[in-house]
Amino acid sequence: MGMIFFCSPVVSVFTDLLGCRVTAVGGAAVGLVGLLASSFVTSLGPMYFTYGIVFATGCSFAYQPSLVILGHYFKKRLGLVNGIVTAGSSAFTVTLPFLLSGLLEKVGLQNTMRVLSILMLILMLAGLTYTPLLPKPVSSNKPGSRCPPMSKVFNVNIWKSLGYRIWAFGIPAALYGYFVPYVHLMKHVEERFGEDANKEVLLMCIGVTSGVGRLIFGRVADYVQGVNKVYLQVSSFVVIGVMSMMIPLCHVFGGLIAVCLLMGLFDGCFICIMAPIAFELVGSQNVSQAIGFLLGMMSVPMTVGPPIAGFLRDRLGSYDVAFYLAGIPPIIGGAVLCLIPWVEARRIRREQEEAAKDGTQEQMLEFKRNSGGQGDALAVKTATPDSVI
Repeated sequence: MGMIFFCSPVVSVFTDLLGCRVTAVGGAAVGLVGLLASSFVTSLGPMYFTYGIVFATGCSFAYQPSLVILGHYFKKRLGLVNGIVTAGSSAFTVTLPFLLSGLLEKVGLQNTMRVLSILMLILMLAGLTYTPLLPKPVSSNKPGSRCPPMSKVFNVNIWKSLGYRIWAFGIPAALYGYFVPYVHLMKHVEERFGEDANKEVLLMCIGVTSGVGRLIFGRVADYVQGVNKVYLQVSSFVVIGVMSMMIPLCHVFGGLIAVCLLMGLFDGCFICIMAPIAFELVGSQNVSQAIGFLLGMMSVPMTVGPPIAGFLRDRLGSYDVAFYLAGIPPIIGGAVLCLIPWVEARRIRREQEEAAKDGTQEQMLEFKRNSGGQGDALAVKTATPDSVI
């Protein structure tokens, strides 16, 4: 998972240079090769490369174009469309473990990986349907030069937006505690309720309500104007932070089920409106690298947060403190994101004032031309309060 997000900035560059279709199909092909190669590996060491790097890199190249291409086809219903598309991962989160358990028992690990390669082949076919509709940015290549300019390879325009900079640093800050429950919840349930506890139910609750949340909040996002969609992400971070702190307080298994239902619901909210917010902040021409750099920065807290929680558990003997502390970063990150609507409103107001000023100057020049050179004198008299005219 860390590799999938870590590669995202590079994927965004390839998406801008080669397009969504070539990037997605090529990524699915690399993932197919990595998964097939993993099926012939018999030791763990080589599998770190074939599965952890090759397969994960291919998945990263196949994943991000699927978010970018939606903006080419949808505008008013972009939130709902993202909810529908991302709900697919929730559906497989619920159903695929049962399929994998049956395959592992009947055909073994190697053949299971070969069966899963069929899914990567389907991804290749799906990528062929990614036909871009938005115009490509105008190329500024020098005559005879095959290499694109660095300004096109790395889009620095996205970092000129203060709203995007806040978003790109606020979300990774929130994610330092965001994934801790997903990684350590099962072990915590075993320690508190025993190994016989039906902990798989908790994962199913998260998966089901996450899919429902993506559909619901994706639809809701379409009714929220502009960057105010950020408030939906703020609410999701606050709820997930509070629910993380509630986990150690649940001494009844039913309480954990309620916590997981709410966590899954607002997890779906956070995921489904990521692309719509990116479109609002930087526009359709810059959205690919905006999403890519954000996902790349998300890889750091995704990788660091859970091991820190595990270290605290080893030192203190329980997960209680780890879950309490895991709830703090999402709340802080959500508070930081609240600045974005205010920053964007101030930017829009400033641009409107500059546009009005430029329009007034153009009217003055036009008046001067039409008055045969007497415009300046008339303008001075009109601007003087004591003028008899």
